[in-house]
Amino acid sequence: MTRRNFLTTAALAQLANAQTNFAPKAKRVIYLFQSGAPSQLELFDHKPALFKLQGQELPDSVRQGQRLTGMTATQTTFPLVPSKFRFEQRGQSGAWVSDLMPHTAKIADRLTFIKSMHTEAINHDPAVTFFQTGFQLAGRPSIGSWLSYGLGTENQDLPAFVVMISQGTGNVSDQPLYDRLWGSGFLPTRYQGVKFRSTGDPVLYLKNPEGVTPATRRTYLDDLSRLNQLHLNETNDPEISTRMAQYEMAFKMQTSVPDLTDLSKEPESTFERYGPESKTPGSYAANCLLARRLAERGVRFIQLFHRGWDQHNHLPGQIVNQCRDTDQGTAALIADLDERGLLKDTLVVWGGEFGRTVYCQGKLTKDDYGRDHHPRCFTVFLAGAGIKPGLTYGETDDFSYNITKDPVDVHDLHATILRLLGIDHTKLTYKYQGRHFRLTDVHGRVVTPILS
Repeated sequence: MTRRNFLTTAALAQLANAQTNFAPKAKRVIYLFQSGAPSQLELFDHKPALFKLQGQELPDSVRQGQRLTGMTATQTTFPLVPSKFRFEQRGQSGAWVSDLMPHTAKIADRLTFIKSMHTEAINHDPAVTFFQTGFQLAGRPSIGSWLSYGLGTENQDLPAFVVMISQGTGNVSDQPLYDRLWGSGFLPTRYQGVKFRSTGDPVLYLKNPEGVTPATRRTYLDDLSRLNQLHLNETNDPEISTRMAQYEMAFKMQTSVPDLTDLSKEPESTFERYGPESKTPGSYAANCLLARRLAERGVRFIQLFHRGWDQHNHLPGQIVNQCRDTDQGTAALIADLDERGLLKDTLVVWGGEFGRTVYCQGKLTKDDYGRDHHPRCFTVFLAGAGIKPGLTYGETDDFSYNITKDPVDVHDLHATILRLLGIDHTKLTYKYQGRHFRLTDVHGRVVTPILS
């Protein structure tokens, strides 16, 4: 046995004894990632004072010399632009939600809004990577992989970590998403996310080849497992264990996945709740419905990526379409989980990789404008297990440009998610190349005021 194999085997043995550090409030997470960066100014961060300042220059005292992206750094003018969409305080909590999200507005009292999120990254790829892995450069394990590694699975017939992707009708040429975003990094590959496809078979290669019966496949896998076990005994290579486990999972998924994705037994009222697109495979609404079904089956981490939020130009028209894609499905999922008694132990997270600027990118007209990337402040919301509902946390200035109270960074959000799952974020570690790594690196604090 090589030294590397010995240390890896020891790490896996340590994992087998992993336990939660606190009594968990949540058993699972559904992360609704809005890729492309939704504009907080159009959705949740109401700034009425901007109407008197429309077209005026962003004050230097607000910008404070902060860096710009290459897309607006060469602009000679930075005119302020208020949202053209109406806001209203919703429910008993009085949370500000715009008319773009009427369904979300109806469940505002179940949500906790964090208006003071901020991030270090200013461009999409490092910013999305940061939210998924706690690091801006590729190569670290994703948050779903960390949870699969730390907590395992509640359902032996489905993966612990499932990913679904949908394309929005806002910016149809939005930034691409890469498989590494749900990868396991330096963790064993058994902890990586399994992506469900939007067309054809949800997972490739689950069907038996023509002429191969389930009994034949079972015999083949048993024989293959014995050969792999012999090799494992010789080398102690953890990837052999991963391969054996994945073969078994694939065999079980031949039954579990078709049952999961068969919506024929769902009543018509379900599709009415989630919206007409919930009958269209691969749509955001359909993926929200599948997320509920995955949660019912005990899948640990369910992540939906919805592309199309990158509104540099023609924001008013694009964001209407994007909200139409997502608003009803998101609200339906949360309400559905609540009615089924699942929300009490399911944490739902909604948000993108950063926000949008208060100043216009490109030409400002009476009816049209765009907004550039803005990492300094933006809004996410959470619901469910262990979250104090009906709360708005954090504040921004009158320009939604700087945070004025209770900042929350990416590591803080990760630490809080782990805390709700019963994990001390400083103790979920994996030794790699001589260092103990963790999702929150050397940072992170639990945002205790939002916890119930």
